[in-house]
Amino acid sequence: MPVFIFLKKGSQIAVVEKADAPEAARLKAQGYEQQFEEITAPNTAKALARFRDIKQEEEAIQHGFSTGAAFFSLLAVLMMIIAFFLQR
Repeated sequence: MPVFIFLKKGSQIAVVEKADAPEAARLKAQGYEQQFEEITAPNTAKALARFRDIKQEEEAIQHGFSTGAAFFSLLAVLMMIIAFFLQR
């Protein structure tokens, strides 16, 4: 199975076989930035679907960490307020 790389420009994503260096160079010259991910897949459609899944998972993890930290900070403040009033 071929290995695919991804190049992104704004919201556009281009999928290129890793072995197709001239096409990748042409897209980079047009302003596309190569993404970190490399995916082995039977075709470009499945590679793109997997790439989108990976990006959605990353966003969900980042959202979870940011909301989790805010929740625990708020919880800590509330516990400190309750402890202050209980000590009186």
